[in-house]
Amino acid sequence: MSDEPEIQEPSPDGGLADHPLTAQRLAKHETTLAGEGYPYRFDRTKYAGDLHEAYGSLEPGTETEDRAAVAGRLMAMRRMGKLIFAVLQDTTGRIQLFVDKRTLGDDAFAAFDDLGIGDWVGASGVVITTKKGEVSVRINDFELLSRALRPLPDKWHGLQDTEMRSRRRYVDLMVNDDARRTAMMRARIVSELRRQFEARGYIEVETPVLLNQATGALAKPFQTHHNALEQDMYLRIATELYLKRLVVGGLERVFEIGRIFRNEGVDSTHNPEFTMLESYEAFADYNDIMDMVEEMIRACAIVATGSTEITYQDRTLDLGKPFRRVRMVDLVAQATGEEMDFDRPLDEMRALAEKHGIDVDGTWGHGKIIDQLFEELVADEIWEPTYVLDHPKEISPLAREHRDDPNLTERYELFIAGSEYANAFSELNDPLDQRLRFEQQAAARAEGDDEAHPIDEDYILALEYGLPPTGGLGIGVDRLVMLLTDQHHIREVILFPTLRPEA
Repeated sequence: MSDEPEIQEPSPDGGLADHPLTAQRLAKHETTLAGEGYPYRFDRTKYAGDLHEAYGSLEPGTETEDRAAVAGRLMAMRRMGKLIFAVLQDTTGRIQLFVDKRTLGDDAFAAFDDLGIGDWVGASGVVITTKKGEVSVRINDFELLSRALRPLPDKWHGLQDTEMRSRRRYVDLMVNDDARRTAMMRARIVSELRRQFEARGYIEVETPVLLNQATGALAKPFQTHHNALEQDMYLRIATELYLKRLVVGGLERVFEIGRIFRNEGVDSTHNPEFTMLESYEAFADYNDIMDMVEEMIRACAIVATGSTEITYQDRTLDLGKPFRRVRMVDLVAQATGEEMDFDRPLDEMRALAEKHGIDVDGTWGHGKIIDQLFEELVADEIWEPTYVLDHPKEISPLAREHRDDPNLTERYELFIAGSEYANAFSELNDPLDQRLRFEQQAAARAEGDDEAHPIDEDYILALEYGLPPTGGLGIGVDRLVMLLTDQHHIREVILFPTLRPEA
């Protein structure tokens, strides 16, 4: 007797034959394959949205002579003797199919009656409105394009489990109108962002995803290994340093919309893989970028909602008013009731942080403590759009020193409704200062801070060729879509969010 383990052959039908609901659909599928099979294409002439726009004002009971060929997924069927009212869903919406046995003929009517909810169907006929005024296509021909072997979720309850909706996004999009609207709106918002930059003379570029060093942000990277080069590599945590290399090279206005990867936690506003827009403009500073961001967010709001006044988490937000501008140190001083003085003894700063429940790391200086006090006491409380200005130098290794205070930088973050949406600098362009900042970060890294910035020698070399005064920007695209679509968890705006493997 062989000691080899028995190989379990996979079921050719994936277990579909084991359940009555799927077994029946499987049998019909096999019958179709044994006959003429499924068509390779279908000539659609109209979308559901086109028909509602063109014929939505017709009187009830109107018969036109206009023909339309439509295609989509069959979402509902209501049988009334010799009539069937079916609902077809495509990417623009739903259209009713008016199926009359007298028009279609006995055999074709019976074949249509044999279709299942979820099947993909192409149909052609004339446009009418029913007695109830529903725009419909009275079909005289149809084709089964593809059969759904699994039934759709119950139409009344849909796909309720939140994690399953994210895991089976293809099903969620079939049955959840809100999920489809959000996906379509995301595309429109991203398109508007791109249009805004192109209208300002920026060019869109692409920079590497796989890097020798993870640079451009203070974050923990994902590590991998390149076999052919025999070296460890990292997925990018930002696009910043490569985009600024392009400005050095003479591309004076550049932007990139790309995927970013950070090996960090998952919560309502964080996903390890997310979309960031970064831009860099020569001869601008962070004040110029603030003005631009306000204009762009308002434009995106109008595209998404038709107005600059939006509703988010059942509260009104007015994006049309000038955004508030206030220094981080002033916000923290107001929250603690104590001035934020960089000459204050560090022991007193640590004691202040601990008083407010912050576990202080021994490597932190004044700037890091102020930043943590802001995160603990202020950030979540900001509702109206607010530029939090002039971050401490210690937490801003790539931002230019503030022209009026050497302890601070010309950096801001945009906060709305308790979340950060943008981060921007007057960019540090002094290679000597940049090297010093990198060395300070390297010291923090040696002390155990695995999010500290490594020294990027090639980037310093690029700076030595000369970076002009430059204003830089990063916008979290996923969070912006959350804001403008009134979604409260990032997984609702990412089609395939990061999830644990199914047990």
